Amino acid sequence: MGDGMGGFEEMLELKPYSLEKGEKERVLGERLIGLSRQHYGACEEYQRVVDAFGVDLGRVNSYYDLPFLPVRLFKELELRSVPEGEIVKTMTSSGTSGQRVSKIYVDRRTAGYQQKVLVKLVSSFTGNARMPMMILDCPSVVKNRAMFSARGAGILGFSIFGRDRVYGLDDEMRLDVEGVVSFLERHKGERIFLFGFTFMIWQHFYKELLRLKERGVRLDLSNGILIHGGGWKRLESEAVSRREFCDRLGEVCGLKEIHDYYGMVEQTGCIYMECEYGHLHASVFSDVIVRRPEDFSVCGIGEKGIIQVVSAIPESYPGHCLLTEDEGMILGEDDCPCGRKGKYFSVRGRLKNAEIRGCSDTYGGNF
Repeated sequence: MGDGMGGFEEMLELKPYSLEKGEKERVLGERLIGLSRQHYGACEEYQRVVDAFGVDLGRVNSYYDLPFLPVRLFKELELRSVPEGEIVKTMTSSGTSGQRVSKIYVDRRTAGYQQKVLVKLVSSFTGNARMPMMILDCPSVVKNRAMFSARGAGILGFSIFGRDRVYGLDDEMRLDVEGVVSFLERHKGERIFLFGFTFMIWQHFYKELLRLKERGVRLDLSNGILIHGGGWKRLESEAVSRREFCDRLGEVCGLKEIHDYYGMVEQTGCIYMECEYGHLHASVFSDVIVRRPEDFSVCGIGEKGIIQVVSAIPESYPGHCLLTEDEGMILGEDDCPCGRKGKYFSVRGRLKNAEIRGCSDTYGGNF
């Protein structure tokens, strides 16, 4: 499989937020249409979906017109476009126990692209230097390297930005106060990188810091930069907004630089980072299209709908055009006050079940 499909190596030379609409749609479109044709020839299940859509991939000239898979298809089918022997790791979504999980099959080349893109995106926010890193999770989550959970994959992926890495929690999910204090003493005055998942940071880190503060113990993380992801679903019950999450962490430990990101295990590497204005950004390697649930037509700016994500990365499985189960809206394109080009958007939470079922029914007769 040569680089004739709109070579990804050349795309990797681009600065992540540098292309304006027309140029981005050309570069990304070439790659995504090439990927669609490749997966059509290599993955029978994908071929059936494309045929069910009635799309002739030879005639498509915009990625807006490519067929998209609902993410839940990865729970139901084994979707891969390379021989089983070439798979170096299988990643799984973070389903609750008893639920079926998505399985994502990654070969060496796709894994390399995932890491390269992640490095480009994150370092454009954090700088290139590796920082002392505190992982706001427990060590056991990365133990099984063959079956990566979404959490484990996230931690390992982001660990590349850190040195002298420590886990902030023990395996009982309690704050390792001694470990954290000695880590902070070792790195006094240095910029510190913190990474974790939104709900766990709130539940197991913030709440512990609050208790410590009430006892007169305050950890100083004012030199820290925190990157967190994993969605807000589980914080909704506690009515915690983005604003409050950041403000409260600032109060208990002085953290000021906090970036959320939106991403999913089905498109590892292509994450959507939150800028200093609280907007999530699509990079040159990915895009977001928001569609109306009733007919999948494209929503206008500021109109709520179902989020579709496209990624230039996946070669070993057909995960390049996916319909998520999230609702959101495009806020603008090429004109965010932070100066980054491309679309910026917000996620409004999960779709209600009925709408998701409606989307799945569109595919129902074909499998």
